[in-house]
Formats: sequence, structure tokens, C-alpha cells
Amino acid sequence: MQFGMPTLIENQTLEDNIILCNSLGLDFIELNMNIPEYQIDSLEQTDKLIGIAEEAGIYFTIHLDENLNIADFNPLVANAYLETVRRTINVAKKIKILDDQNGDGKKPLIVNMHMNHGIHITLPDRKVQMYDRDFDRYMNSFMSFRTLCEEWIGDSDIVIAIENTDGFRSYEQKAIEHLLKSPKFGLTWDIGHSKAAKEKDVPFIMENMSHLLHFHIHDGTEVPPQNHLALGDGEIDLSERISLAERINARCVLETKTVEALKKSVEWLQVNIDAWED
Repeated sequence: MQFGMPTLIENQTLEDNIILCNSLGLDFIELNMNIPEYQIDSLEQTDKLIGIAEEAGIYFTIHLDENLNIADFNPLVANAYLETVRRTINVAKKIKILDDQNGDGKKPLIVNMHMNHGIHITLPDRKVQMYDRDFDRYMNSFMSFRTLCEEWIGDSDIVIAIENTDGFRSYEQKAIEHLLKSPKFGLTWDIGHSKAAKEKDVPFIMENMSHLLHFHIHDGTEVPPQNHLALGDGEIDLSERISLAERINARCVLETKTVEALKKSVEWLQVNIDAWED
């Protein structure tokens, strides 16, 4: 079972993240495209990425910008996001060699993505989600997206994994179900987000368990809603969730937001995984 870390904003460079990754005995780093240092033009310097990762004995997964919105009503905006995905897939193809060398080489390389809820219009008596109102247009965008991603990925062992956040909307579930009909798409279970959202996405995830490939592991609480806590600092049944990840041979990102919480989470794993195995 392989554990990784996110790119932490306390570390100003990728090299700083790699030093931390090695010091904690982790296997990979998830490059987060929300952070300025990991925008597509930087990630496209793949020779540099491969060189420093080979030296460190690690590999990378990628987290797309959480603002990604391929269904935006403005085609200029939607096309910019689609182009970002296309170029990111090309990066993933090139850095897959690191997973083959330093990972277990048996799982697809993950490109993680969020679903964008879109805007809502507030009426006197309710809020109207525009993607719900214009569902056919929304769904057509995802039908096209699936076809494009299948073309861009081709026969490469890469999967775009869709992550839960604060609860999938009904129109999002329908779009995800369409995407999951393709082997180029899967699911990420973020157990901290899930807890803070009162586990509302659990039934949908369980119904699509065969597509679950990736985990974001951090602790959380329901009241008040909190996530990205160090392991052991919240209310999640971590042994149950991590045991499931182990059974399906999923990668796990220890998705804390601080160095201190990451170190604490690794220490918690070292103690508790040994205890489970005993």
C-alpha cells in the first residue's frame, strides 16, 4: 500500500516537498495545480520533474485546479479548461515512467479532479442551480469531455479520478455516472470531505465502488464541519477507511495542509498500521 503527500504551501519549492516526502518515508507527491508553482507551464518541464524524482526515488500524481469547469457557459472559459486538461494528460503520460520505476507499477497514474457546482441564482423562495436548469447543455459538455479525454489518454495507463467535496449534486451524479462508463475515469474518496459533509456522498460512492481508485486521507468532524485534520484528531473511523483502501489497492494521499499535521499523521499510521497487522 502506497502513501503520498500533497504539495504544501509552507514549502516554497518542489525540492522542499521532496525532502519532506523522503524524510517521512512516503512514496509520492500529488502536484496541486491550485498552487502557482505547479501551473501547467511548470509541469510541462517534465525532464526536470523526472530528474529530481528519479534521484529521490518517488513519483507524482496530479491534482487539477479545483476551479476546473469544463461545462462553463462561456465557451472561451470552458475551452481554456479543456486545454488545461489536455496538456495535463500529456504531462501525466511523460511522468508515468516514475510510477513504473518507483511505484508498484500496477495501478494507473491518477489525475484528480473536482466537479464544479456552477453558479446558482437566488429567487425569493429558492436557489436555482443553473446546471440543473440547463441540464441538457451541462450533460452535453460532459459527453464531449469523456470523448476528448479518451482520445487524449489513448492507450496510456492514466485515469482521471473524480473527488467528492461537499456533496455531489444530482446533476453531477448523472454526469459522473456517464464518465464512469469509460475506463479512463474513476473515483477518489476524500474521507475528510465526506465526514464534514455528513457522509452524504457515501451511498453514491458505495454504488460505484468498482470505480474507486484513489483516497485522500485526513481526519474530520461533522459538528462543527472540519476536515484536513491530522489523523487521530477527528471522528472518522480511520481503520475502516484505510482498510478498505488497502483491500482495493488504492493509493492514499495524506491530505493535511501543514507540515506539522502531515508528520503527526505519518506517526499515527506507523503506530496503528503495525497494530492492525499484529
